[in-house]
Amino acid sequence: MFRLSDKGEKIQQMFGTIAPRYDFLNRMLSLGIDRRWRTKAVRLLKFREGSRILDVATGTGDVALEIARTTPPSVKITGADFCQEMVELGEAKVAVSPHAGRIDFRIAPCEDLPFPDNTFDSVTIAFGIRNVVDRKLGLAEMWRVLQPGGRLIILEFSTPRSQLFRQIYYFYFRQLLPVIGGLFSRYNAYKYLPDSVLEFPSHEEFSRMIAEAGFKNIHIHELTFGIASIYVGEKE
Repeated sequence: MFRLSDKGEKIQQMFGTIAPRYDFLNRMLSLGIDRRWRTKAVRLLKFREGSRILDVATGTGDVALEIARTTPPSVKITGADFCQEMVELGEAKVAVSPHAGRIDFRIAPCEDLPFPDNTFDSVTIAFGIRNVVDRKLGLAEMWRVLQPGGRLIILEFSTPRSQLFRQIYYFYFRQLLPVIGGLFSRYNAYKYLPDSVLEFPSHEEFSRMIAEAGFKNIHIHELTFGIASIYVGEKE
């Protein structure tokens, strides 16, 4: 059985603590742009009638619900997350949605997905891969559970290429975001967010990691001046 590292356990506990205010702060701190980003990522899904889709690091289920909203009723969605508090909130949201019969949840880290090989037509992970301590293992696990011909879609924060916009972005992330987040939740958690974004690999380096996990046809979609990026890869 997979055991989280000390760092992984701290991240897990942090998300458990901020879970009650997580959705509210996501909307406020991103000015609602995160919804548009998720919608764009979901548009890249590969599916057919009766497909199974996995959303890793599902949190409170926003991506899982967006997938359900934009796919046929025969498509089944599973959300996996290592934080029980987040999953419980996601289950509550899904229970009162029109998609309650199509979405189920599992508590599991990206590095140890409890599914057989070649199970899903698409796997998504939104704003979660930078919280995966062993990213190589996490990418390998997502490759394993994809069917041949399946598609991986990763949505993650990134660093803008424009020097001017990058300076504005850094000021907001480093100076304002932790303070605003601390007013409603935990300051340390919202200081972790910019720290984790700034240490995340470049487009080129992360694309290499995706390729090394076995994915082919990798391409990148930059969003909102490069604040976020969508990485797409396929399992042949």
